[in-house]
Amino acid sequence: MAVVNSNLNALVSQHAMAVNNRATTNAIQQLSTGRRINSSADDAASLAISNKLGSRIISLDMAVRNANDGISMLETADGAAAGLSDVLFRMRDLSVQAGNDTNSSDDRDAMQTEVAALQSQLGNILNNSEWNGMKVLKGEAGNSGTVAFQVGASSSDAFTLSMSSLDTGSLASAQTSGSVDVSSQSGAAAAIEVIDSALTEIDQARTEWGATANRLMHAANNSANVSLNSQASRSTLVDTDYAKTTAELARAMILEEAGAAMLTQANQQPAYVLALLR
Repeated sequence: MAVVNSNLNALVSQHAMAVNNRATTNAIQQLSTGRRINSSADDAASLAISNKLGSRIISLDMAVRNANDGISMLETADGAAAGLSDVLFRMRDLSVQAGNDTNSSDDRDAMQTEVAALQSQLGNILNNSEWNGMKVLKGEAGNSGTVAFQVGASSSDAFTLSMSSLDTGSLASAQTSGSVDVSSQSGAAAAIEVIDSALTEIDQARTEWGATANRLMHAANNSANVSLNSQASRSTLVDTDYAKTTAELARAMILEEAGAAMLTQANQQPAYVLALLR
Protein backbone atom coordinates (compact mmCIF):
# COMPACT_ATOMS: atom_id res chain seq x y z
CA MET A 1 0.00 0.00 0.00
CA ALA A 2 1.33 3.42 -0.98
CA VAL A 3 0.74 6.36 1.38
CA VAL A 4 1.67 10.04 1.30
CA ASN A 5 1.30 11.45 4.83
CA SER A 6 3.41 8.76 6.52
CA ASN A 7 6.32 7.32 4.53
CA LEU A 8 7.10 4.31 6.71
CA ASN A 9 9.81 2.99 4.40
CA ALA A 10 11.63 6.33 4.56
CA LEU A 11 11.42 6.36 8.35
CA VAL A 12 12.78 2.82 8.56
CA SER A 13 15.63 3.71 6.22
CA GLN A 14 16.45 6.85 8.22
CA HIS A 15 16.57 4.87 11.47
CA ALA A 16 18.78 2.21 9.93
CA MET A 17 21.11 4.89 8.55
CA ALA A 18 21.38 6.53 11.98
CA VAL A 19 22.24 3.19 13.61
CA ASN A 20 24.84 2.36 10.97
CA ASN A 21 26.27 5.89 11.14
CA ARG A 22 26.82 5.50 14.89
CA ALA A 23 28.45 2.12 14.29
CA THR A 24 30.73 3.68 11.65
CA THR A 25 31.64 6.56 13.97
CA ASN A 26 32.40 4.20 16.88
CA ALA A 27 34.54 1.94 14.69
CA ILE A 28 36.51 4.90 13.30
CA GLN A 29 37.05 6.25 16.82
CA GLN A 30 38.26 2.88 18.09
CA LEU A 31 40.62 2.46 15.15
CA SER A 32 41.93 6.02 15.51
CA THR A 33 42.54 5.91 19.26
CA GLY A 34 43.51 2.26 19.57
CA ARG A 35 41.05 1.95 22.44
CA ARG A 36 37.85 -0.06 22.45
CA ILE A 37 36.51 2.00 25.36
CA ASN A 38 36.63 5.75 24.82
CA SER A 39 33.83 6.70 27.20
CA SER A 40 31.87 5.06 29.98
CA ALA A 41 28.96 4.60 27.57
CA ASP A 42 31.04 2.16 25.51
CA ASP A 43 31.36 -0.41 28.33
CA ALA A 44 30.90 0.90 31.87
CA ALA A 45 31.75 -2.38 33.62
CA SER A 46 34.96 -2.94 31.67
CA LEU A 47 35.95 0.70 32.18
CA ALA A 48 35.64 0.34 35.96
CA ILE A 49 37.74 -2.84 35.94
CA SER A 50 40.28 -1.16 33.66
CA ASN A 51 40.65 1.81 35.99
CA LYS A 52 41.30 -0.48 38.95
CA LEU A 53 43.88 -2.40 36.97
CA GLY A 54 45.49 0.85 35.83
CA SER A 55 45.84 2.08 39.39
CA ARG A 56 47.33 -1.24 40.46
CA ILE A 57 49.79 -1.25 37.56
CA ILE A 58 51.06 2.23 38.51
CA SER A 59 51.48 1.11 42.13
CA LEU A 60 53.28 -2.08 41.14
CA ASP A 61 55.69 -0.20 38.88
CA MET A 62 56.47 2.18 41.74
CA ALA A 63 56.98 -0.81 44.05
CA VAL A 64 59.58 -2.17 41.62
CA ARG A 65 61.33 1.19 41.74
CA ASN A 66 61.18 1.17 45.55
CA ALA A 67 62.75 -2.27 45.67
CA ASN A 68 65.52 -1.26 43.27
CA ASP A 69 66.20 1.86 45.34
CA GLY A 70 66.43 -0.32 48.43
CA ILE A 71 68.86 -2.65 46.69
CA SER A 72 71.00 0.33 45.65
CA MET A 73 71.09 1.62 49.22
CA LEU A 74 72.07 -1.78 50.60
CA GLU A 75 74.74 -2.20 47.94
CA THR A 76 76.15 1.18 48.95
CA ALA A 77 76.23 0.13 52.59
CA ASP A 78 77.71 -3.26 51.73
CA GLY A 79 80.45 -1.73 49.60
CA ALA A 80 81.35 0.69 52.38
CA ALA A 81 81.38 -2.15 54.92
CA ALA A 82 83.68 -4.11 52.62
CA GLY A 83 86.01 -1.11 52.73
CA LEU A 84 85.94 -1.21 56.53
CA SER A 85 86.86 -4.89 56.44
CA ASP A 86 89.80 -4.22 54.12
CA VAL A 87 91.14 -1.60 56.53
CA LEU A 88 90.68 -3.94 59.49
CA PHE A 89 92.44 -6.76 57.63
CA ARG A 90 95.50 -4.54 57.25
CA MET A 91 95.30 -3.50 60.90
CA ARG A 92 95.16 -7.16 61.89
CA ASP A 93 98.18 -7.96 59.74
CA LEU A 94 100.13 -5.22 61.51
CA SER A 95 98.94 -6.43 64.92
CA VAL A 96 100.07 -9.97 64.18
CA GLN A 97 103.39 -8.69 62.89
CA ALA A 98 103.86 -6.49 65.95
CA GLY A 99 103.19 -9.46 68.23
CA ASN A 100 106.56 -10.90 67.30
CA ASP A 101 109.35 -9.80 69.66
CA THR A 102 111.87 -9.90 66.82
CA ASN A 103 110.63 -6.38 66.04
CA SER A 104 112.51 -3.45 67.47
CA SER A 105 110.84 -0.52 69.20
CA ASP A 106 111.32 1.55 66.07
CA ASP A 107 109.63 -1.19 64.02
CA ARG A 108 106.63 -1.22 66.32
CA ASP A 109 106.45 2.58 66.35
CA ALA A 110 106.31 2.55 62.54
CA MET A 111 103.56 -0.06 62.65
CA GLN A 112 101.62 2.00 65.19
CA THR A 113 101.89 5.04 62.93
CA GLU A 114 100.29 3.08 60.09
CA VAL A 115 97.64 1.70 62.46
CA ALA A 116 96.74 5.25 63.51
CA ALA A 117 96.35 6.27 59.86
CA LEU A 118 94.15 3.24 59.24
CA GLN A 119 92.01 4.13 62.26
CA SER A 120 91.42 7.55 60.74
CA GLN A 121 90.37 5.87 57.50
CA LEU A 122 87.80 3.81 59.42
CA GLY A 123 86.26 7.05 60.61
CA ASN A 124 86.29 8.51 57.11
CA ILE A 125 84.43 5.52 55.69
CA LEU A 126 81.87 5.56 58.49
CA ASN A 127 81.24 9.29 58.21
CA ASN A 128 81.28 9.69 54.43
CA SER A 129 79.39 6.64 53.18
CA GLU A 130 76.09 8.17 52.06
CA TRP A 131 73.09 7.24 49.97
CA ASN A 132 70.60 9.99 49.13
CA GLY A 133 72.10 12.18 51.84
CA MET A 134 71.90 9.52 54.57
CA LYS A 135 74.99 8.12 56.29
CA VAL A 136 74.16 4.44 55.86
CA LEU A 137 76.76 3.19 58.35
CA LYS A 138 75.86 5.71 61.05
CA GLY A 139 72.22 4.70 61.57
CA GLU A 140 70.81 7.66 59.62
CA ALA A 141 68.90 5.62 57.04
CA GLY A 142 65.15 5.37 57.54
CA ASN A 143 63.58 6.23 60.88
CA SER A 144 66.38 6.13 63.48
CA GLY A 145 68.13 3.34 61.61
CA THR A 146 64.97 1.33 60.87
CA VAL A 147 64.38 1.27 57.12
CA ALA A 148 60.94 0.42 55.69
CA PHE A 149 60.59 -1.02 52.20
CA GLN A 150 57.24 -0.79 50.36
CA VAL A 151 57.63 -3.50 47.73
CA GLY A 152 54.05 -4.15 46.61
CA ALA A 153 50.80 -2.45 45.71
CA SER A 154 49.14 -3.21 49.06
CA SER A 155 49.92 -1.63 52.41
CA SER A 156 50.76 -5.09 53.75
CA ASP A 157 53.51 -5.53 51.14
CA ALA A 158 56.13 -3.85 53.30
CA PHE A 159 58.85 -4.86 55.75
CA THR A 160 61.53 -3.18 57.80
CA LEU A 161 65.26 -3.62 58.29
CA SER A 162 67.37 -2.40 61.17
CA MET A 163 70.42 -0.50 59.94
CA SER A 164 71.72 0.78 63.25
CA SER A 165 75.07 2.53 63.43
CA LEU A 166 78.18 0.40 62.99
CA ASP A 167 80.13 3.10 64.79
CA THR A 168 79.60 1.34 68.13
CA GLY A 169 80.93 -1.65 70.03
CA SER A 170 84.11 -3.27 68.80
CA LEU A 171 84.28 -1.13 65.67
CA ALA A 172 84.24 1.99 67.82
CA SER A 173 87.01 0.49 69.94
CA ALA A 174 89.03 -0.29 66.83
CA GLN A 175 89.14 3.45 66.11
CA THR A 176 90.64 4.42 69.49
CA SER A 177 94.39 4.40 69.98
CA GLY A 178 94.14 2.77 73.39
CA SER A 179 92.28 -0.28 72.07
CA VAL A 180 94.60 -0.87 69.12
CA ASP A 181 98.13 -0.22 70.36
CA VAL A 182 100.75 -2.39 68.69
CA SER A 183 103.73 -0.71 70.35
CA SER A 184 104.09 -3.76 72.60
CA GLN A 185 103.54 -7.52 72.35
CA SER A 186 100.65 -7.49 74.82
CA GLY A 187 99.06 -4.52 73.09
CA ALA A 188 99.29 -6.29 69.75
CA ALA A 189 97.58 -9.38 71.19
CA ALA A 190 94.75 -7.27 72.61
CA ALA A 191 94.42 -5.43 69.29
CA ILE A 192 93.89 -8.71 67.45
CA GLU A 193 90.91 -9.52 69.68
CA VAL A 194 89.36 -6.07 69.20
CA ILE A 195 89.81 -6.23 65.43
CA ASP A 196 88.37 -9.74 65.20
CA SER A 197 85.30 -8.63 67.13
CA ALA A 198 84.88 -5.65 64.80
CA LEU A 199 85.16 -7.90 61.75
CA THR A 200 82.50 -10.20 63.19
CA GLU A 201 80.12 -7.27 63.68
CA ILE A 202 80.65 -6.15 60.10
CA ASP A 203 80.12 -9.66 58.74
CA GLN A 204 76.86 -10.00 60.66
CA ALA A 205 75.58 -6.71 59.27
CA ARG A 206 76.60 -7.57 55.72
CA THR A 207 74.93 -10.97 55.96
CA GLU A 208 71.64 -9.34 56.97
CA TRP A 209 71.95 -6.69 54.26
CA GLY A 210 72.69 -9.32 51.63
CA ALA A 211 69.69 -11.41 52.63
CA THR A 212 67.48 -8.32 52.51
CA ALA A 213 68.83 -7.32 49.10
CA ASN A 214 67.95 -10.79 47.78
CA ARG A 215 64.47 -10.45 49.26
CA LEU A 216 64.06 -7.08 47.58
CA MET A 217 65.20 -8.54 44.28
CA HIS A 218 62.60 -11.32 44.46
CA ALA A 219 59.94 -8.78 45.47
CA ALA A 220 60.84 -6.57 42.51
CA ASN A 221 60.66 -9.52 40.12
CA ASN A 222 57.27 -10.55 41.51
CA SER A 223 55.83 -7.03 41.29
CA ALA A 224 57.13 -6.68 37.73
CA ASN A 225 55.52 -10.00 36.77
CA VAL A 226 52.17 -9.06 38.33
CA SER A 227 52.32 -5.67 36.60
CA LEU A 228 52.98 -7.33 33.24
CA ASN A 229 50.03 -9.70 33.63
CA SER A 230 47.79 -6.85 34.79
CA GLN A 231 48.76 -4.83 31.72
CA ALA A 232 47.85 -7.79 29.50
CA SER A 233 44.46 -8.10 31.21
CA ARG A 234 43.82 -4.37 30.88
CA SER A 235 44.78 -4.44 27.23
CA THR A 236 42.22 -7.18 26.60
CA LEU A 237 39.55 -4.99 28.16
CA VAL A 238 40.23 -1.60 26.61
CA ASP A 239 42.42 -1.95 23.52
CA THR A 240 41.00 -2.16 20.01
CA ASP A 241 40.87 -5.52 18.24
CA TYR A 242 41.88 -4.17 14.84
CA ALA A 243 40.86 -7.22 12.82
CA LYS A 244 37.40 -7.33 14.36
CA THR A 245 36.83 -3.56 14.33
CA THR A 246 37.98 -3.19 10.72
CA ALA A 247 35.44 -5.82 9.68
CA GLU A 248 32.74 -4.05 11.69
CA LEU A 249 33.65 -0.74 10.02
CA ALA A 250 33.40 -2.25 6.54
CA ARG A 251 30.01 -3.79 7.38
CA ALA A 252 28.66 -0.53 8.86
CA MET A 253 29.81 1.52 5.87
CA ILE A 254 28.19 -0.91 3.41
CA LEU A 255 24.94 -0.84 5.36
CA GLU A 256 25.10 2.94 5.59
CA GLU A 257 25.48 3.26 1.83
CA ALA A 258 22.70 0.75 1.26
CA GLY A 259 20.46 2.68 3.66
CA ALA A 260 21.11 5.90 1.76
CA ALA A 261 20.14 4.21 -1.49
CA MET A 262 16.98 2.76 0.04
CA LEU A 263 16.06 6.13 1.54
CA THR A 264 16.28 7.64 -1.93
CA GLN A 265 13.95 4.94 -3.20
CA ALA A 266 11.54 5.42 -0.29
CA ASN A 267 11.41 9.17 -0.85
CA GLN A 268 10.33 8.56 -4.43
CA GLN A 269 7.25 6.53 -3.45
CA PRO A 270 4.96 9.59 -2.89
CA ALA A 271 5.79 10.65 -6.42
CA TYR A 272 4.45 7.34 -7.68
CA VAL A 273 1.14 8.05 -5.90
CA LEU A 274 1.00 11.48 -7.51
CA ALA A 275 1.48 9.88 -10.91
CA LEU A 276 -1.57 7.70 -10.29
CA LEU A 277 -3.70 10.82 -9.75
CA ARG A 278 -2.80 12.36 -13.05
